[in-house]
Amino acid sequence: MPGTAVDVAIEVRGLGKCYQLYDKPVHRMWQSLLGGNRRFYREFWALREVDFEVHRGETLGIVGRNGAGKSTLLQLIAGTLKPTEGRAGIHGRVAALLELGSGFNPDFTGRQNVYLNAAILGLSRDEIDARIEHILAYAEIGDFVDQPVRSYSTGMVMRLAFSVVTHVDADILIIDEALAVGDAFFMQKCMRYLREFRKRGTMLFVSHDGSAVTSLCDRAIWLEHGRVQQIGTARKVMEAYIEASLVERQHGIGAQGHKLQERPQPSTRRQVDPRQELIDRSALRNDMKIFPFQPEEDGFGECKVRIVHVSICNEQGRDVALVLAGECVTLRIELIADEALDNAITGFYVKNRLGQLMFGDNTAISHGGDFAVSAGQRFCANFQFVMPRLIPGEYFVAAGVSEGTQEQHVVQHWLHEALRFTAEGGSMVAGLIGIPMLDIRVERLTDDA
Repeated sequence: MPGTAVDVAIEVRGLGKCYQLYDKPVHRMWQSLLGGNRRFYREFWALREVDFEVHRGETLGIVGRNGAGKSTLLQLIAGTLKPTEGRAGIHGRVAALLELGSGFNPDFTGRQNVYLNAAILGLSRDEIDARIEHILAYAEIGDFVDQPVRSYSTGMVMRLAFSVVTHVDADILIIDEALAVGDAFFMQKCMRYLREFRKRGTMLFVSHDGSAVTSLCDRAIWLEHGRVQQIGTARKVMEAYIEASLVERQHGIGAQGHKLQERPQPSTRRQVDPRQELIDRSALRNDMKIFPFQPEEDGFGECKVRIVHVSICNEQGRDVALVLAGECVTLRIELIADEALDNAITGFYVKNRLGQLMFGDNTAISHGGDFAVSAGQRFCANFQFVMPRLIPGEYFVAAGVSEGTQEQHVVQHWLHEALRFTAEGGSMVAGLIGIPMLDIRVERLTDDA
């Protein structure tokens, strides 16, 4: 149903962008001199007949293959490109993170580019002066802030650009795929900001990552060859897009072999999946490299109780640096109470690089009765589980402790990225997580006829 002028943040009507393609440089000159009824170029419509609205407070995802017109659409909406036909109307202050480094002068320092970029996004000099230290602290690029941007890595440019975007008090946020170049820890910070922003603002989000789109977005648009294929809920659009992609892959795309790498074997394991020995010997194997506890990472809470260590242990109780999918492990969270609590609830989440929750648990669900702690007491929460098979990539363990009940509690200490691990190798995963199967069999049924 069409929205009213009050609740519509972005309005796109009949939007199109056409480029003139010349086969030879001289044809461009001929066109300027001899144009009129003759054309020395070919038309390429990067985008055509695009219509949609985005309501205030809505997050809209844009998906499609490379060259589908996603970035062109964002640039037309942001005003950095002029449309060939149609119009795009925006109601509110916009902050856009488009092509990496757009709006930055490579010869300016990072600090100078903050002033330039923030001014482009609508902040006054006084407003930038008041926020400059917060912007630079958020970017976490250290002394490079006073070096020319041309000396930055792509990740540093993204950090600085995203930091500016987070400090301009935007009503509408436009994010292209620039976030893909960031390191895993900064990616977590970005995704936390985006999840918080979507509670109060309007967002356009372009990504090839379907799980990010379905996690962040209310609705989605699927573009193909510059035209809208489908608009609807993020889940329905992603299902249609993935289905079309899979059908296309069936034509001439075969499986590729993988060279196995020698990896240390875990000292002990609990066989759950009867296929485990086959998985261990094949390219389907999935290993997790565990990195040390990160006590200095972002966190919050009243801190009457503090987390002092987080680790993953094997069945002998020893900390491990490598876990094999299907292995029985224990996530161990060690804590100390600075003040007495009537009931301490300890829990964890495992998140992927986009901040999506993969799985988690807490002691309130399984521990019978209250767990009171006295001032100065050290204690430990142990969560034993079978490590699932995961899509290769980086993952984080968020650990926390609260006081109260499962329904009503006060967070005492929460670490967003207490532990990091990397899943490697083939994963045999259909979806986000592969589960250890207790049994798989095919039976022939007797024909009674």
